[in-house]
Amino acid sequence: MSHRPPPTFVDWLISAAVLLFGVAEELGGRHFVSGQSRSWWWIGAVVAAAALVLVRQRAPFTVLTVYTLASAASIAYFGEISPAWQLYTQLILLFTLLSAFPPEDRRVRAGLAVTAGFDLALLVLATPELAVGDVAVLMVMTSIAGGAGVAVRRYRQIALQAQERGELVAREAVTEERFRIARELHDVVAHSVSVMVMQAGATRLMLRPDQVTEREALKVVEETGREAVEELRLMVGLLRTGSGHDGLTPQPSLARLDELVEQVRLAGLDVRLTIEGSPVPLPVGLNLSAYRIVQEALTNTLRHAGPTRSEVTVAYRSRMLCLDIVDEGPRDGRAPASGGPGHGLVGMRERVALFHGRLSAGPLPDGGYGVRVSLPLNGRIPVVT
Repeated sequence: MSHRPPPTFVDWLISAAVLLFGVAEELGGRHFVSGQSRSWWWIGAVVAAAALVLVRQRAPFTVLTVYTLASAASIAYFGEISPAWQLYTQLILLFTLLSAFPPEDRRVRAGLAVTAGFDLALLVLATPELAVGDVAVLMVMTSIAGGAGVAVRRYRQIALQAQERGELVAREAVTEERFRIARELHDVVAHSVSVMVMQAGATRLMLRPDQVTEREALKVVEETGREAVEELRLMVGLLRTGSGHDGLTPQPSLARLDELVEQVRLAGLDVRLTIEGSPVPLPVGLNLSAYRIVQEALTNTLRHAGPTRSEVTVAYRSRMLCLDIVDEGPRDGRAPASGGPGHGLVGMRERVALFHGRLSAGPLPDGGYGVRVSLPLNGRIPVVT
């Protein structure tokens, strides 16, 4: 059995509306005024109906059936009805049933059958002679309630499917960005190990002939390092399948931000680059990720704001590398450039999380958009020059 949540605030409001409307109708109607003893019984029926409305989401078909049978029994016993509140309650329960289950569900067919019987009883007892207008109004109201229920159910399905698609796209974007980071970090590690192997080999050649133990130890280091580099290259080859990267271009770093700025300027983005503090040697992985963050932020600016003004600030603090990328938003009321929302922010979050940094991104108070990143310089990844 599917779990359904307890009554919401809206359920309480609808139940209270049914209670107030029904009690007002009964106290002001012919039953109470005429002094009939069953006037208070009808008020009790209103309270019971409001209680059923409150819990209708938990078992829509059961609540509709119980209410219909109870109403039919009261009509048959007393031979009279209170048309307004009974009819509106029935329509609310019908709406709930059709919004909860698809039309092909047998509970929907049974619910429509009992609702049709209830409506017929209302029409028969409401007036001695059925008027065409009464029948038309009742049919229209029932159709509206049922149609609204079907429409709400379809809207929920569409919203759920859109949410699932969005979550799937987000997961794919995260996976793709993690593969990209893995490819780049594999390059960094392979380069570092290669340097270690070359240094070990150079040191071995400088040893004296009598340093046999040291020479053998360094030879083991060389062989182990070469095996590790070969395995890393195989792994990088697998990760690069279809990536279009040949591994021959220089690894991006903050030292190449000027080239990136020139590229985006040619694309129409007016960028000003500011360096604060004295640049220091950075861990290769962090240096690469910082470059990619700036690149993604500028790409997002071009995509969403079009040709506009942007400012990039790279600040070298004592224990922190700070990146600020802000733009002024679309100029002169121009629409943002097309290209969809993209997943640049997803990639930035992944890279910042990799180095235990902080990221904030969002619209600025004076217009435009800003990305601010802080990356700790904790030396977890060795510097390779």
